[in-house]
Amino acid sequence: MEIHNEVEHVLTVACPERPGIVHAVTGFLLAQGRDIVELKHFGDRRAGQFFMRVDVAGSDDPELTERMRADFAPLADEYGITWTLEPKGTKKRVLIMVSKFDHCLNDLLHRARLGELPIDVVAVVSNHTDHQSLAEWHNVPFFHVPVTAETKPVAEAKLLELIDQFDVELVVLARYMQVLSDELSRKLTGKTINIHHSFLPSFKGAKPYHQAWDRGVKTVGATAHYVNAELDEGPIISQQVQDVDHTYSPADLVAAGRDTECKALSNAVKWHAEGRVFLYENRTVVLR
Repeated sequence: MEIHNEVEHVLTVACPERPGIVHAVTGFLLAQGRDIVELKHFGDRRAGQFFMRVDVAGSDDPELTERMRADFAPLADEYGITWTLEPKGTKKRVLIMVSKFDHCLNDLLHRARLGELPIDVVAVVSNHTDHQSLAEWHNVPFFHVPVTAETKPVAEAKLLELIDQFDVELVVLARYMQVLSDELSRKLTGKTINIHHSFLPSFKGAKPYHQAWDRGVKTVGATAHYVNAELDEGPIISQQVQDVDHTYSPADLVAAGRDTECKALSNAVKWHAEGRVFLYENRTVVLR
């Protein structure tokens, strides 16, 4: 039976591990008249941390979100909870950065257009002009920000201006082949996802498919991870692999890897936007 005039919310919880957290949170939701649609949680006993994501439904009310937030705050203080509470389907404002390779950019724009990703792509930034027409076809503003060793500080300052101008919540490096400075990486911690074209921690840095060919690998992969100040060392969110064999040339490995890159990156963006990814030190917990 279809239920009308309902609204769903997603509550995310991260806090020190202790008994009673699930009971306290679900009891709060019951008192709010919310029905649990989906609940995922994980207690990392080694790290002493607890993570939970709850999808709840109930009667619609224009002031519901703010009232629930206000009512949940005392419970959050009691348990030391870091939390978010958003209407389900709230779209994250995303800025995509790209260089010459367009497959990940094209995939994200296409999935966003179809509604497969809960994101609003508000801008595309590139150090080349190759993909301006693609962005504009999707009605997304395109910005050419060239980068050289001498102009890098200016380029990064421009990027921060765009992030502020478009109220960006997530930056996605969709095969953006420039290394962000340590300072910029720190500013964007937890808010920037990169796709690296190898199964990290193997084959870091430049030309990983060529490195893989040199080692005669039988599987190639791609890794979507948060960016930090260490090159290709950020917390891993999503990985994909594909079998290959000795007949593959480096070019064949590059071609084979495109699908894994697109899938790993789109998964990471989707899970992040849905509030399923919890960042803790150099690891992530993904509740899906």
